[in-house]
Amino acid sequence: MSIPPARKRQDTQNGQPQRRFVFLLLDRFTMLSFAGAIEPLRIANRILGRRAYIWLLAGENGQEATCSNGAAFRLDIGLEEIEREDTILVCGGIDVQQATTKAILNWLRREARRGVAVGGLCTASYTLAKAGLLDGKRATIHWENQDSFIEEFEDVKLTKSVFVLDGNRMSTAGGTASIDLMLKIIAQDHGEEVANTVADQLIYSSIRTDQDIQRLSIPTRIGVRHPKLSQVIQMMESNIEDPISPAELATHVGMSTRQLERLFRRYLSRSPKRYYMELRLQKARNLLMQTDMSVINVALACGFASPSHFSKCYRAHYQTTPYRERGSQGAHAIATPRLSF
Repeated sequence: MSIPPARKRQDTQNGQPQRRFVFLLLDRFTMLSFAGAIEPLRIANRILGRRAYIWLLAGENGQEATCSNGAAFRLDIGLEEIEREDTILVCGGIDVQQATTKAILNWLRREARRGVAVGGLCTASYTLAKAGLLDGKRATIHWENQDSFIEEFEDVKLTKSVFVLDGNRMSTAGGTASIDLMLKIIAQDHGEEVANTVADQLIYSSIRTDQDIQRLSIPTRIGVRHPKLSQVIQMMESNIEDPISPAELATHVGMSTRQLERLFRRYLSRSPKRYYMELRLQKARNLLMQTDMSVINVALACGFASPSHFSKCYRAHYQTTPYRERGSQGAHAIATPRLSF
């Protein structure tokens, strides 16, 4: 998918076209995702021998922003009006719901109404969706946040792609996906040769497209290359709300229930039922930590018929109840933050 032609400004020194990015740094944004976006621009300028790209760092307080590893960045501007030719890239990270303030939402809506192109890096797709800027659009977000995103934003066409371009809206899955997005932009602005040279400078040997999926394949994730096992796990992951019985799973891949049981115990050291339960409980934990959904609704979304059964299974696996998990969310995030890359 191509990017809409950039509206460029003129460099006052040499009169050549120039493109400006405004990086909106949310509280506790992820450094890797931010660096992956800004460094290709710096290298492109070096290769081109001029300031083809310039950038500003913006934030709600206009003074300083701190990323998830504790490093602080001095900001150039606050939430003030920018030029219509600019491109905003919102940089998200830990606890993006909390970092997405009313002031930030209002600023993004105002600038989007003026025609400014807007993108979200890592978890910042949540911020764009909360502002209503992704309604009816294709988008992506870090895989850890996908379950909660789907529950909250039904009007967004969420994908599992590394990055997505839809009109003047952009989104990445986080981490090194920012590099792929910026290489795409550089290639459109200055040609594939320049983009490839930038990638070489970054020692980035495999440039991904918006057709690439962000998570590793199932065989790579579980460390086992068995086609029927992978097929069953894929069915489990696609049917969390309405779990499929082991007998049905076995029939679907042409095995007996006993053969399926032996397959899971041999390669994963657990029964199919246990593995399926762990998948459902992991999704439940993501929803408890990342959304305001009630415990009852979380239970239903993860295939549990009753809150009591859900609570019993959750306690057995995580040594705490869903209610206590929800109540300790804020303190837990400060003490031992869950990183999004």
